[in-house]
Amino acid sequence: MTVTIYDVAREARVSMATVSRVVNGNQNVKPETRNKVNEVIKKLNYRPNAVARGLASKRTTTVGVIIPDISNVYYSQLARGLEDIATMYKYHSIISNSDNDSEKEKEIFNNLLSKQVDGIIFLGGTISEEIKELINQSSVPVVVSGTNGKDDHVASVNIDFEKAAEEVTQQLIKQGAKSFALVGGDYSKKAQEDVLSGLNKVISENQLKLDESLHLSGAESYKEGMKVFDKIKDNLPDAVLSISDEQAIGILHGALDAGIKVPEELQIVSFNNTRLVEMVRSQLSSVIQPLYDIGAVGMRLLTKYMNEEEIDEPNVILPHRIEYRGTTK
Repeated sequence: MTVTIYDVAREARVSMATVSRVVNGNQNVKPETRNKVNEVIKKLNYRPNAVARGLASKRTTTVGVIIPDISNVYYSQLARGLEDIATMYKYHSIISNSDNDSEKEKEIFNNLLSKQVDGIIFLGGTISEEIKELINQSSVPVVVSGTNGKDDHVASVNIDFEKAAEEVTQQLIKQGAKSFALVGGDYSKKAQEDVLSGLNKVISENQLKLDESLHLSGAESYKEGMKVFDKIKDNLPDAVLSISDEQAIGILHGALDAGIKVPEELQIVSFNNTRLVEMVRSQLSSVIQPLYDIGAVGMRLLTKYMNEEEIDEPNVILPHRIEYRGTTK
């Protein structure tokens, strides 16, 4: 049978209020009483019910984390930063995989609220208008981290994808690129929009234009990258900008299998810079998102909201940099 706070109080011959004070670290308990209660807790193997404690204190020290694809290395690196900060501030996380499905996200969101979480963080993915409405109506603070960019109504942490795309495109043009492909992903539609904006701005300034047949979107996977190459090989651009590292590696391998020289005939740049980019040959040129920091800062921002601390800026833009490796000239 489950041991309750009543069982501990009866065995220790103290009130349930005293047991509660000991469990919650309240210092207003005599040392000898505290020791006696702790001995009984250990003897009975008592585990406080976090939800019950939350109902009493209105805090459960738990946060909900919604991730589009927990198996994707991009999101796992974001999650590591989040978890470290959660641990530092003594929060426990409930991680749920949404498959970037808005209906599933709504169900998960409501389930997390029913579990009395103190806050919720969306880690990457595309935030739909329906989800934004849920966030605006939420009874607990919500932060989106690694997605969505600046939004006056939703607290967020991200990089400036538009600016990064401008810098990449300028460099590629300097290296002789005149035609471009943009490959987006299902999880990163807002980032894709920003990259497209930056790309179009620079190529327009250079009297160039993006061929609409070279603007593609699909799953952020290696296999999808291989399929993408098959779609563009007969109208091969000089350079490809790919939202996803896995996708970009698929494009790279498709090109090499077809005898295309990289980077001489095709330059490739991705926008994640997960650890995968240095595991392939040629190593992948990439926009460096500070993935650990995006997760960590997102969690820290959420703790500020949960603890009602002062918020200087609800939409945090972290610095990026670009590493040109073996897939660019």
